[in-house]
Amino acid sequence: MRSAAPVSASGSSPAPEPGSATLGEPGSAALREPGSAALRAMFPALSETGAVYLDSASTTQKPLAVIEAVHRYHSARTANSGRGTYPWASGLTREIDAVRARTAAFIGAEPDEVCFTGGATAGLNAVALSWGLTNLREGDEILFSPRDHASNVYPWHHLARTLASFGRTIRLVPYRLNGLGEADIDDIADKIGPRTRLITVAHLHHVFGALNTLEELRGRIDPDIALCFDCSQSGGHLPVRVDELDADFAVFSAHKMFGSPGTGVLYCRRRRHPELTPFLPGGNSGVTLRESGLHAGEMPHLLEGGTHNLPGILALGAALRTLEQIGLDAVHAHNRALTQRLLAGLRGVRGVEFLPGPAHAPCETGYGIVSFTVPGISSTDVGFVLSELGFLVRTGAHCVPAEDAPADENSVRVSTHVYTTFDEIDRFTECVTTIAEEVT
Repeated sequence: MRSAAPVSASGSSPAPEPGSATLGEPGSAALREPGSAALRAMFPALSETGAVYLDSASTTQKPLAVIEAVHRYHSARTANSGRGTYPWASGLTREIDAVRARTAAFIGAEPDEVCFTGGATAGLNAVALSWGLTNLREGDEILFSPRDHASNVYPWHHLARTLASFGRTIRLVPYRLNGLGEADIDDIADKIGPRTRLITVAHLHHVFGALNTLEELRGRIDPDIALCFDCSQSGGHLPVRVDELDADFAVFSAHKMFGSPGTGVLYCRRRRHPELTPFLPGGNSGVTLRESGLHAGEMPHLLEGGTHNLPGILALGAALRTLEQIGLDAVHAHNRALTQRLLAGLRGVRGVEFLPGPAHAPCETGYGIVSFTVPGISSTDVGFVLSELGFLVRTGAHCVPAEDAPADENSVRVSTHVYTTFDEIDRFTECVTTIAEEVT
């Protein structure tokens, strides 16, 4: 993946680039060695506790550059973006525009294709309400996986119910996942029909750690069918380019890529812009009121009604700079190595059973997510014991809709990032071994 060139947010007395003093020069030890003490020192929370954080799929730790970006907004020249011509406001407007340009370069898009949202959930609902309400007709179909995160399931059910209240019926067509936790391409291909309008997929599954690109479908389906990718888990973990995915829509969660909660990115491919209508009309949305009614404005402001989460967007800019300086290829390689180390350790633990994912892959792969169960003890109890020993993991059904989650998916999920060390993985597997020996 190409690295985004530094974007200047010039203006009156510009703030320094967040993180420039913290990260050091490119090529320094802090940037060369994922898992090193120098790199871990970038994340203050990790140095304040002895706990081992293995829940990065839920939210990532925050580098000092991100913390400083949020603090700087609230402590110096607080203003609104796009609302004033005085230097504080106009300078902030340029900063937000610079973050948008950096985000676009980061994901392989154009700036007018990047919308800032309240998170990935908000982005998927925006697709449903801005695109779905306008474009779906009686009998149209959406293909989805009921075993995806609820945020990529419930919005489509909500859309179907909303349309039904207006007398328009659409079909939600579920497709299967295979034994590796990947979208079953053959099943999707079999279920695509003349009324299919949207296929939505998790780019990286939040429980199984399986990568989905739909590449095998290219050339086999009508190009008018919209492709939607939930990149909540892949963004910031491996290189993601929406142009290479051939995506029409894609969502990213800032807090899972070093940024702040309450901020996200919605990518809307330019060819879909004429099909969009405002779903959140108001200030800053570009919508105008004329005698003939409301008229939509230009993208990306069309989908950004209201005041932006300004500190969150600035924090996203700092997070992207941090990821660029570390290098996504390095992050990806480190997570793959950690995944393989974890799998090797857990395979030797009697009774441990892996959910679909890299443990069942025919080659050495992995993206930092592994889920498993220990017979004889609930995942909740395993998580509690692990937390008492200083290991922080996620347990449960992991936001898979309850009616669709098999009982064995109530599991322990381990998720890593660039600040995770091999020593932490080794100590974790030793603790799981002890727990399993006690109950089996």
